[in-house]
Amino acid sequence: MFDDFDPREDDTDYDPEPVYLDSDETVSEDDDIGPLLDDLTPKKGEVEKLWYVVHCYSGQENKVRHSIEQRIETMGMRDKIFDVIVPTEEEIEVKDGKRRTVERRVFPGYILVEMKMDEDSWYVVRNTPGVTGFVGMGNEPTPLRAEEVKQIMDRMSDEAPKIKVTFKVGQKVRIIDGPFNDFIGTVAALDPDKSKVRVMVNFFGRDTPVELDFLEVEKV
Repeated sequence: MFDDFDPREDDTDYDPEPVYLDSDETVSEDDDIGPLLDDLTPKKGEVEKLWYVVHCYSGQENKVRHSIEQRIETMGMRDKIFDVIVPTEEEIEVKDGKRRTVERRVFPGYILVEMKMDEDSWYVVRNTPGVTGFVGMGNEPTPLRAEEVKQIMDRMSDEAPKIKVTFKVGQKVRIIDGPFNDFIGTVAALDPDKSKVRVMVNFFGRDTPVELDFLEVEKV
């Protein structure tokens, strides 16, 4: 869904999120909407709250997130840095015949920070131990587009865990469930959309194709 995401992409076409009136803020044709428009129009010099991608040492994403959160508190930056997340998704893997759900980082070596970018907020994030820099063009941090943020958040909130496939076509696998339990076969085809695998099993002296769920086989 988001495999083509490249955090180094030039985001010069960034389209800021629209501002909506609350449901109880109705305007009639006789009202003076000048002050209301003033409230909705960004003030000159006002910095917008956006999401930025920060590069850090791979494997230290959670440690860096915690360090940034600590610096936000100790340096009084809650009005400029609002959220820090490590994009993750749940994944089911089969090992030694047992299923377990693990949390996998979507973009190893990257974290997301929602912030109003200025010299002070940049300094707090950039000088956090483990941070190697902001993603952007040259020395200019580039914010994520609204649709990119939505795709990441949707991926994180997906209720159906992905199944980790540790085998590929041509490899030997062991069937760990069903009538062919403990049979060894060869992977003939994979169907990721349906989470199905076709395995060629030698049955009564001849190869027989058996269609199985990803979770019913494991790599030999």
